[in-house]
Amino acid sequence: MSQSPSGHGPLVRIDRVEKLFHRGSEDIHVLSELSLEVPSGEFLALMGPSGSGKSTLLNLIGGLDRPTRGTVHVAGDRIDTLSDRQLAAWRARHIGFVFQLYNLIPVLTAERNVELPLLLTHLTKAQRRKHVETALAMVGLSHRAGHYPRTMSGGEQQRVGIARGIVTDPTLLLCDEPTGDLDRKSGDEILNLLQALNREQGKTIVMVTHDPHASARASRTVYLNKGRLSAEPVA
Repeated sequence: MSQSPSGHGPLVRIDRVEKLFHRGSEDIHVLSELSLEVPSGEFLALMGPSGSGKSTLLNLIGGLDRPTRGTVHVAGDRIDTLSDRQLAAWRARHIGFVFQLYNLIPVLTAERNVELPLLLTHLTKAQRRKHVETALAMVGLSHRAGHYPRTMSGGEQQRVGIARGIVTDPTLLLCDEPTGDLDRKSGDEILNLLQALNREQGKTIVMVTHDPHASARASRTVYLNKGRLSAEPVA
């Protein structure tokens, strides 16, 4: 099971974070005094209405954005103080992303799409090929390695996206509405896969979703409304 590099404490610790965006002379408070801990090995679902700050919070955890105030510790590092260059290297080591709309490159085969994060590493071509083969096998798509996204179903494309997310063996897998563009059957297949990655591979997963059916697969669900977290949905 994945552990934080320090070997103790939560894998994710967010303390009194605020996030403001400026619209003209107006300050938009997206997150307000938000604190959250995610233990290593947890499958956490983040739910809330559109505009509640779910994706913003996910981006802070993944080092794609910085808080206006507060601290963000992930995998033993305080990432809100890292430079852009340090953050890029940190993400390459620790974070795998899975997106709602797959974000596959149409002119690349499945195996080449999965290989992309490895191009930021010092692995040899043979080592990269082995990692790609392993990731595609884990999502059940070894037989589709040489196929292009346009020849795949939505569920298959999302599994390629998950393989790309796990190919570097990241500390933390961040999923932003991973079933939002899929029918129920394909969505269930993706949720089964995420559960297996969590339970059998020990992957820590944070998943943003608006679907109670999806959040029911997580080991814990927290709710975000108007920039604040709660253990129960807000009426």
